[in-house]
Amino acid sequence: MSRAFLIVMDSVGCGGAPDADQFFNGDTPDTGANTLAHIAQACADGQAEDGRTGPLRVPNLDALGLSAAIAVASDDRAPHLGAQPQGLFGAAAEVSQGKDTPSGHWELAGVPVPWDWGYFPKTEPSFPQDIMELTAKLCGAGGTLANCHASGTQVIDDFGAQHVKTGWPICYTSVDSVMQIAAHEDHFGLDRLLQLCQDLAPTLHAMKIGRVIARPFVGNEVDGFTRTLNRHDYAIAPPAPTLCDWAKAAGRKVYAVGKIGDIFSMQGIDEVRKGADVTLFDHLCDVMEEAADGSFTFANFVEFDSLYGHRRDVSGYARHLEWFDAQISRLMERARPDDLILFTADHGNDPTWVGTDHTREMVPVVGYGVGARAIGRVAFVDVAASIADHLEIESLGAGKSFL
Repeated sequence: MSRAFLIVMDSVGCGGAPDADQFFNGDTPDTGANTLAHIAQACADGQAEDGRTGPLRVPNLDALGLSAAIAVASDDRAPHLGAQPQGLFGAAAEVSQGKDTPSGHWELAGVPVPWDWGYFPKTEPSFPQDIMELTAKLCGAGGTLANCHASGTQVIDDFGAQHVKTGWPICYTSVDSVMQIAAHEDHFGLDRLLQLCQDLAPTLHAMKIGRVIARPFVGNEVDGFTRTLNRHDYAIAPPAPTLCDWAKAAGRKVYAVGKIGDIFSMQGIDEVRKGADVTLFDHLCDVMEEAADGSFTFANFVEFDSLYGHRRDVSGYARHLEWFDAQISRLMERARPDDLILFTADHGNDPTWVGTDHTREMVPVVGYGVGARAIGRVAFVDVAASIADHLEIESLGAGKSFL
């Protein structure tokens, strides 16, 4: 039986979202944002020279059809890219009213979000007093710290020392539908932090807050504080069975690489492998060698978004694209004749744009395993329908296969 691999390059949008004017970074609408094209343009103009140099080099993705996918989505072009597509290529648009991780991933898996997400205001304080009181009570602390919109790295710089002295958790949010709680792994305790977030999550989910995220860190006031890789997302459950559930119900093995298990609350997932992106690619290669016939593998590479998009680091984003592209040959070497490999994204995060938030964009859909094929503009849910088609399982969503 055929296998399928869906690989999400987190935030690697390609511009042109039809409703971008309804989404904002501050007061600026996302109209005109284009993560891939703008990075390529910056590289060509010599504006992305930190740790790399020259034009953006992603020959493997471009050979599959990456630059052609950008052209499907918008009138923007990616300088020095433009290979004749050898794979499947097109661009997908989202209908869920959120430019966030759960919305994008759920819809790629066949289930658009049927509700409006809850958000916390960009005020100080950001969280209601009853939520802060509940947070302190659940972990046995005398209070909480921060209670604001903040950068995850900056907030531990600002409050880390006070947290170590008081034992109070650091609570912050962003423009996403999220509550994040940072705590020191040694002084507060990792297990205690994870339990706090797990216990708090049902209350936040009832408010349609998408995720409660545990953000552990280590270090001290003298040498500085650093976040660890032990992050855990406690996400609201999808509102209906997703592609993962469809595959599992059909008796197929479902593998998750990266934070997919968190995003889907482990629904329909048999096995999870986590780590930093470098480690995740090793995990993905291992899964390609080991995965059973007929299986589905869902992978997320988050560092495009978390390390470079939000920080508006154009050079870093370009470096990560080039690193990722260089690894793709490892997948091709391990692919079996009937495998389908799709590369896509869940939203945009144009590092040349104003603000620090995601950008509302179409996303590329490029694929290996079905030959050269132009699919034009499709819907996020069509990705799920197409994978179901390839796996020869029932598609329970509204999408249509482009295979």
